[in-house]
Amino acid sequence: MDQMDALSDFVKQFYIPSYVLSEEAPPHPHLPIAPPPECPVLVFINSKSGGQLGGDLILTYRSLLNPNQVFDLGLDTPDKVLRRIYLNLERLKDDDLARHIREKLRIIVAGGDGTAGWLLGVVCDLKLSHAPPIATVPLGTGNNLPFAFGWGKKNPGTDRTSVESFLDKVLNAKEMKIDNWHILMRMKAPKEGSCEPLAPLELPHSLHAFHRVSPTDDLNKEGCHTFRGGFWNYFSLGMDAQVSYAFHSERKLHPEKFKNQLVNQSTYVKLGCTQGWFCASLFHPAARNIAQLAKVKIADKNGQWHDLHIPHSIRSIVCLNLPSFSGGLNPWGTPNPRKQRDRDLTPPFVDDGLIEVVGFRNAWHGLVLLAPNGHGTRLAQAKRIRFEFHKGATDHTFMRMDGEPWKQPLPLDDETVMVEISHLGQVNMLATQDCRSRSMYDTSTPRHYDGAEEYDDNEDASVAEAEEFRKFGAADTFKIPDEVDISQLS
Repeated sequence: MDQMDALSDFVKQFYIPSYVLSEEAPPHPHLPIAPPPECPVLVFINSKSGGQLGGDLILTYRSLLNPNQVFDLGLDTPDKVLRRIYLNLERLKDDDLARHIREKLRIIVAGGDGTAGWLLGVVCDLKLSHAPPIATVPLGTGNNLPFAFGWGKKNPGTDRTSVESFLDKVLNAKEMKIDNWHILMRMKAPKEGSCEPLAPLELPHSLHAFHRVSPTDDLNKEGCHTFRGGFWNYFSLGMDAQVSYAFHSERKLHPEKFKNQLVNQSTYVKLGCTQGWFCASLFHPAARNIAQLAKVKIADKNGQWHDLHIPHSIRSIVCLNLPSFSGGLNPWGTPNPRKQRDRDLTPPFVDDGLIEVVGFRNAWHGLVLLAPNGHGTRLAQAKRIRFEFHKGATDHTFMRMDGEPWKQPLPLDDETVMVEISHLGQVNMLATQDCRSRSMYDTSTPRHYDGAEEYDDNEDASVAEAEEFRKFGAADTFKIPDEVDISQLS
């Protein structure tokens, strides 16, 4: 009672009493919450994200709210937490306050894109009644998900004022649906050696739902290993994923060196140089270019399958759901009316059941995203896309999903590794007034952002133009810090 009396009117809008969160807590049918909380929240924080910031955020949120509604993802997995809470809400379905909280509930998740994707996947998989919309706190390196919905991309303050400011944005945020994409991977079971294509420690956080299907699953195929998972932001293949893998490997070996977002981004760029991303034509084997690695097919808007032509110079391919990649850049851009008509292209809506497929030759090509109207090589918009990897000149490639990479073995014999991406469903997000994502159903959504992004006139902006704009700073994958001397990198 004393604790409730001490809460400010502002905090009471978000507060959830303990008896709603757990059946082990004694019921309090007459709690002094009047009116009921306008925006009850569950807060999930990755304490390992953002250096010390994750741990500091947990302390601040717990000092403001009921500590029982704030969870450390290092200790409490979201699936177990949400199952427990929703079972309790069902038990309390005749309780007016509990019923109100279930209808109004919102979720805050603080962490990198992989952490946010993990929680989105859990909410989607649990098929909750009144599935709560989700706000994302940018606590990682790229922070594409938060940026796409207006929450920013810089690591937040962890003091009381900063947290209250974020809560106020959550209170006033609008709900917005986004597409959820299913990824299926199938490969022939090896005759010898380990039956696992990926070492357990190699699986990224965003692939927690990426698991082998059961023998009774319709997708199971005798003599093959079949895995499935999902993503919300992007799936990428090739050179950009290789750089990301090098970064994550370095961070695992020396976590003490990755306590600061600016340091992380600078390290990322230096690795991009040493991996040959900026000089791919010299250091990147042609055998690892996408056209040499895989045969690519797409199902168009009518569901018809076609071979997708991939230019031989393309070293990285991105299947993009949100208009935010590599720290907030938009590789698709906005096609001009003529291209929309001639190629049947549309703006990159996040709820239209289509995924944008974009290619990059190298990091210099990526720098065109910094120029006005800059974009990658638009390859297709598709309902489904399939990659078929056959025996070739390399035994592995690199893949990345929602910010987290892995090293994927490729066929050594005459078998095929197949990756197929298809539309699965939708999930509810929370968006601020600065949201960059666009809904096909929102008639108030402008056709381009704030008057700054006009329709493009050139299919590919020039490398010279990109060179001019790199001095203004760029996303972590593409920019070169001033202090880096390219001539000294190998």
